[in-house]
Amino acid sequence: MSVAIGEPIPDLELPVTGGKTVKLSDYRGQHLVLYFYPKASTPGCTQEGQDFRDAAAEFAAAHTQILGASRDGVKAQENFKTKQAFPFDLVSDTDEALCQAFDVIKLKKMYGKESLGVERSTFLIDAEGVLRAQWRGVKVKDHVAEVLSAARALATG
Repeated sequence: MSVAIGEPIPDLELPVTGGKTVKLSDYRGQHLVLYFYPKASTPGCTQEGQDFRDAAAEFAAAHTQILGASRDGVKAQENFKTKQAFPFDLVSDTDEALCQAFDVIKLKKMYGKESLGVERSTFLIDAEGVLRAQWRGVKVKDHVAEVLSAARALATG
């Protein structure tokens, strides 16, 4: 079962960069952008992360935190965050609990081979922990601007 717009998100406990563990409820009181990407330090995922990084101050002004997530281990996430100077944490979802809760594991085809992977997706969660918007099968170009616009709209009510 995956989350649906207008419904509360599950309060999962997650390992994040910085040697911390967070619960999704830790973000209550602020809006949250939760974005899923297939693999740390790959070109599209790097560009998407950089776009969120470059807009971080604008998201903060809209009372919105950012949290990135993939199935990479903590070490890979730490390296990715440090190398790209991301001002937000990255989730290491190696057990796929978060990916499954948001239904982002999809059958993908690459070079004629099929495999299960993370579909690039973004979710906007309000200050009460309710899912307000989602983008699935995201194309990186102009995506962050679209999410920022939705975050601003949510912040102004």
